[in-house]
Amino acid sequence: MSPASFVNRYLGLTDSSVGHVERLVSGLGGFCGIAGVYAISAWWLDDTAAMLIMGSMGSSAVLLFAVPHGPLSQPWPLVGGHLASAAVGVAAAAAIADPLMAAGVAVGAAITLMYYLRCIHPPGGATAMIAVLGGDGVHDLGWQFVVTPTLLNGLAILAIAIAFNAPFPWRRYPRGLTRRVVPAPGRRTRHPAGKISQADLVYALSEMDTFLDVSENDLLRIYELATEHSRRPALSPGDIRVGAFYSNGRYGEEWSVREVTGIGGGKDAATRPVSFRVVAGHGRRRDGEVRAARFADWAAYEVERDETSWRRADAPAPGHVESGSGG
Repeated sequence: MSPASFVNRYLGLTDSSVGHVERLVSGLGGFCGIAGVYAISAWWLDDTAAMLIMGSMGSSAVLLFAVPHGPLSQPWPLVGGHLASAAVGVAAAAAIADPLMAAGVAVGAAITLMYYLRCIHPPGGATAMIAVLGGDGVHDLGWQFVVTPTLLNGLAILAIAIAFNAPFPWRRYPRGLTRRVVPAPGRRTRHPAGKISQADLVYALSEMDTFLDVSENDLLRIYELATEHSRRPALSPGDIRVGAFYSNGRYGEEWSVREVTGIGGGKDAATRPVSFRVVAGHGRRRDGEVRAARFADWAAYEVERDETSWRRADAPAPGHVESGSGG
């Protein structure tokens, strides 16, 4: 193995498909974000309090302005992650006298809590540490530390990120503002269906001209797994079961999960009436009834509910997590 291959494979050094403009814009965004956060905080707080959480906000600035489309950069992970971590840090500092033990408990508990609240934001670990190791100035604030400066700084950098990214068409923040690209009618592909090479993914990443926290190898593996999974037999009217849950497999506002509450009689399975209740997603709490054939056309696959989300019933753990997993 050549030295270059060793570096690329084991040290994580990869070629960047991001252009120079995007790199400069990201750097400018980080400057604006931190300068704005400090100015807003200093206006509300004294200089000492304003400086307390600037370290963790600097880490957040990297995510918001260098990886604006990443899942860890979105508004809820940003604000929720910092708030949860600040609360855990204050509680740990008050309950545990040993700073080393308190810091470890704070960071570990913050990670766990962010998982459960679905707001994982790596800089939150620094916020938890600051609450424990920030000194008397931080400890004197007590639970106020959660609101000022933590919440104040979080909302400030969030507002700056939204305003800063708005003028750049290729940078949509929050990522929900990203528009789907619809291929032109009749456009041919260079490869047969199901054949996407690593070079194709590299090209697609370069066309987006933004940093994504996933490699082309990971994307290719995800594509292969998704393609293999999609080739499984479609749901037939005879497979529909009372008490089972089914998803339409769509995304965003169109995602929905139905529970089958009853199936009528009849010789032809396709024409039997299927009663259902929408339990998650679009049309939630609405009841309906359609023929089994139409229900089977709507349903992409059977799903089941775990502690926090919906996943495909035929997927091995941890399984396929539905994109609209709320409910």
